[in-house]
Amino acid sequence: MEGTIFDIKEFSIHDGPGMRVTVFMKGCPLRCAWCHNPEGLKPQPQLLYKKNLCSSCGNCLIPCAHSECRPWKRCIHACANGCLAVSGRRVTEKELAKEIFQYREFFELAEGGVTISGGEPLLQADFVCALAKRLGGMHKVIQTSGYADTEIYRRVTDRFDLVMQDIKLADPEMHREYTGVDNELILRNIEYLKRSGKRFVFRVPLIPEITDTPENLMRISEIAGDFPVELLKYNPLAGAKYDMAGMRFSLGEIRNRRDRFEGYFQNAVLVE
Repeated sequence: MEGTIFDIKEFSIHDGPGMRVTVFMKGCPLRCAWCHNPEGLKPQPQLLYKKNLCSSCGNCLIPCAHSECRPWKRCIHACANGCLAVSGRRVTEKELAKEIFQYREFFELAEGGVTISGGEPLLQADFVCALAKRLGGMHKVIQTSGYADTEIYRRVTDRFDLVMQDIKLADPEMHREYTGVDNELILRNIEYLKRSGKRFVFRVPLIPEITDTPENLMRISEIAGDFPVELLKYNPLAGAKYDMAGMRFSLGEIRNRRDRFEGYFQNAVLVE
């Protein structure tokens, strides 16, 4: 079975316990205004163009024989400045598991494992399940928005040792405005997760004036109760990749204020 990934991050320390390798699945049904991985939104591979590095030499437009260049009608290898890159590659679960197993010795020493993130892993549920089976007893974490049919959510999360469940906005209208989708499915899956007995942690992205408002944090704290929560500080450099993906970043330069998110949760840590 094949899936599409767009990155593998080594030595990750914020994606689960211990040192980890994080695999980023391509494609997401949400369009969060603050997304810091815009190159992971579309499900298919895409060409990234760093126009600030382009010298207009035209070398990439000279016909080439590389099969991987044909979809883009230009040579992705010709640019001496590194203007062009492809985000996304197709891989079988067997091939990807083999790549991950190269780190097994490292995992055992660092008490870590593999984390499947995105994009949204649930969008490639069958592939993720097949990969999890291939990985056997390796410690496995999934990061998810929770936006999927509950049967799919259960089937995938049941194969993982830890679920890192996003919860962004409690109000359905605000959720639709800032992510493009309603949060009914997400809240339904969160209720399942809370009853499941599975180990999990909520993750709340702190987006100034959007998710870090007193109203939203209070409502999320009511949903979370005494379950563990990670508060993720907004990265002010999040918009840097939008231009090369041919997208517009709408939030601009905004920064977290610590006083906006202190004191709401019973069991929370701040991830810098």
